[in-house]
Amino acid sequence: MTPRRKSRLYLAILMLTGAGLIVTLVLYALSANIDLFYTPREILEGKGESRALPHIGQRLRIGGMVMPGSVKRDPHTLKVTFRIYDAVGSVPVSYDGILPDLFREGQGVVAQGVLAAGNRVEAREVLAKHDENYTPPEVTDAMKTNHKPTGQAMAGGAMPGQAYNPSPDPSQRKAQGEMRDPGIAQGIAQAMPSQGQP
Repeated sequence: MTPRRKSRLYLAILMLTGAGLIVTLVLYALSANIDLFYTPREILEGKGESRALPHIGQRLRIGGMVMPGSVKRDPHTLKVTFRIYDAVGSVPVSYDGILPDLFREGQGVVAQGVLAAGNRVEAREVLAKHDENYTPPEVTDAMKTNHKPTGQAMAGGAMPGQAYNPSPDPSQRKAQGEMRDPGIAQGIAQAMPSQGQP
């Protein structure tokens, strides 16, 4: 091999190595800044066909409705805790900061933060939508998929306040009509006016 070809070969190898390093760094930076969207069901039962659960410390966004009666404010600090629910379950969220003016119980919200122990989300940002009929699109889809009429929600004999304890097989839960977080039915019942009453 001539010296000229050797220098071209070394230059080509150096350029390919540099390009590979740049691509690797860009992909790493992007993966570190991506916050996957989860619904409460996906945090409790897993996401996708693989039912992969998010891990503690993972950055994520969770969307759903603020459960009526779940908002607790610390009188001495800006710390607020509340639960975000969908048709299947609810997840506790803690936030230290000023909530948006439009934040209300029964409203659609998206919280961005980190998953902590006990499936609790430590939010660093909370977003609320101004339309009282708003539900995040992902939550709407999940609620359509998991919708159960209110009369069947408690058919499994679950009582409000029972802990989340899923059956091993999701098809068994559906067959039994089991409500995985019975507090949701109670929260929804309080938020919705009774039909037929003035």
